[in-house]
Amino acid sequence: MKEETVQAVLQFRDERDWKQFHTPKDLALSIVLEAAELLELFQWSGSDVRCAGQDQRVREELADVLCYCISMADVYGFDLDEIILEKVAKNAEKYPADLVRGSREKYTAYRQKRKDGV
Repeated sequence: MKEETVQAVLQFRDERDWKQFHTPKDLALSIVLEAAELLELFQWSGSDVRCAGQDQRVREELADVLCYCISMADVYGFDLDEIILEKVAKNAEKYPADLVRGSREKYTAYRQKRKDGV
């Protein structure tokens, strides 16, 4: 994520003196609540898995989730690029491309395949 984007989010927060309210618990709650608002856009969408006509709302709710994630990372002193790249590396081990390509099975199924030599 661009540093200027992170700084813009933090500056917005700081100009309003909201950091005092940004405890890990409250930020975690806010992330979940905003994610639920994102999910709500897809409620009752039936076969319309993209929610046609909702692109702007999806953008806004996704941005809300990301802004709270930036604030959470700031509280803990985490570098966003670093923690994301660490997680991608961990997931690459958990979901090896040669075993999972085109499949949506849970990682435990891949562990069994490895044990079986498949």
